[in-house]
Amino acid sequence: MTDFDMSANEPAPETKASPTPNADVNHAFGTFMSEFEQWRDENDRRLAEIERRGAADPLIEEKLARLDRAMDESRRRADDLALKQARPRLGLDGREAIVASEHKAAFEGYIRSGAVGRLDRLEAKSLSVGTAADGGYVAPAELERAVTMRLAQISPIRAIAGNRQVSSSVFNKPYSPVGATVGWVAETGARAQTTTQTLQQLAFPTMELYAMPAATQALLDDAAIDVEAWIAEEVQQAFAEQEGAAFVTGDGVSKPKGFMAYGRVENSSWAWGSLGYVATGVAGGLPTANPSDKLVDLVYALKAGHRQNATWVMNRKTQGEIRKLKDAQGHYLWQPPAVAGSPATLMNFPVVEAEDMPAIATDACPIAFGDFRRGYLVVDRLGVRVLRDPYSAKPYVLFYTTKRVGGGVQDFEAIKLLKFGTA
Repeated sequence: MTDFDMSANEPAPETKASPTPNADVNHAFGTFMSEFEQWRDENDRRLAEIERRGAADPLIEEKLARLDRAMDESRRRADDLALKQARPRLGLDGREAIVASEHKAAFEGYIRSGAVGRLDRLEAKSLSVGTAADGGYVAPAELERAVTMRLAQISPIRAIAGNRQVSSSVFNKPYSPVGATVGWVAETGARAQTTTQTLQQLAFPTMELYAMPAATQALLDDAAIDVEAWIAEEVQQAFAEQEGAAFVTGDGVSKPKGFMAYGRVENSSWAWGSLGYVATGVAGGLPTANPSDKLVDLVYALKAGHRQNATWVMNRKTQGEIRKLKDAQGHYLWQPPAVAGSPATLMNFPVVEAEDMPAIATDACPIAFGDFRRGYLVVDRLGVRVLRDPYSAKPYVLFYTTKRVGGGVQDFEAIKLLKFGTA
């Protein structure tokens, strides 16, 4: 009987970067399986000895104990290698992770004390971090995510609209005003040539949105304060208010173009480039007889594909009027939220309050209904930039925070309006 050689199972020296991480894991697991085969063979021998002699050979017991320890070590090493393989590699991804960590620490130093040396060095090392022509530094990705996430929670249109993140100043989306020629044909029938596709583009330029929170130096010196969370908290409300107005009524000049700024046509004459509307037939109001029928007409002005994910959008005063409507059985059409945090519903579709929607008036369109995720697109340019200004408002330190945002209608068929007018 040969003694089990433990030296063969010594873990190989760990290197900083393995060229074949999968091979290392497979080799470690293969060693474990080989040791398990030996353990199984030795245990079979031990059981045979017990059956034949009533007791096992002490040498077999000792070898099984060594194999147990070796298997535990091999399994631990295989698990460690698999875990390291799941972490960022020490190649490009690893360097990016290190740069991100350095950038976060350097940015916090800049916010607290104005130190820019570390950020400038990072600028020389990476094109993704640095200063713009008008000054300021790109905030860490965590701060950008926090701002965007909170905007989605408190900006009503952003919460229901589609979203695209871009690295350029303009996002161009191609579309075809008419689809390709298609049709049914027999198996051996002649195929007519389809018409050539005519592609056009919708352009969504990103505009600069800014906020300028102020802090005392004593606040910034407090190590217990999370400065990134503080900046996100300070700018979110200002950004959300400006965004909310622009996404509804913005004229597209130095701000996104809101869906209410596009041309409107009666829905029976709808054409691409305009939003269709349904008229109530009464100037500045709903019909006195069966007023809810106009809401039903608006719902079914949408195609089924858009109607499934549709949302009502109106301000709170309009919602207050709509809440009074009942069906023929005397049940209110508007229903309160079923649970905390969920929206109210109108005819089983969620209602979103947007205070920038117009009020009820003659020929106004105070109610919108549609699939805003397909109908309206919010475009965010990557990066939130912060410029520290300790001079303009002493003893306060100002933080000029900017974000580039664009928006516009991307599917004119997915949003319909209710016009409080005769035609």
